[in-house]
Amino acid sequence: MTRDPKPYFNSHVFVCVNARAKDDPRGCCSSKGSVVLRNYLKQRAKETGLKGVRINGAQCLDRCELGPTLVIYPEGVWYHYRTKADLDEILETHLQNGGRVERLLMQPEWKELAETPWSE
Repeated sequence: MTRDPKPYFNSHVFVCVNARAKDDPRGCCSSKGSVVLRNYLKQRAKETGLKGVRINGAQCLDRCELGPTLVIYPEGVWYHYRTKADLDEILETHLQNGGRVERLLMQPEWKELAETPWSE
């Protein structure tokens, strides 16, 4: 049996940058600042010399109501974030040190912001 080749990247970070119509009831990550924040995360990853990690913009990750969102593979760990400080914490704790940012983790069963600890 042929073995899979070694992964090109150790981790992929998919940051939702999807845009929907302003009147869409689900909202969208783009209207919540995800494009600027994705660009910030990419720049910070470069500045810190993070190797083996790819930061990608993604279209809809289907968790719009909880956005902005990102998911890190191969672990499949989902995060909600709002600020550059949140992204710095994800970068350092998860991507550099292999930990988790508990306060920003998203649970699979959450469908609306009101179900989360960060509801407004």
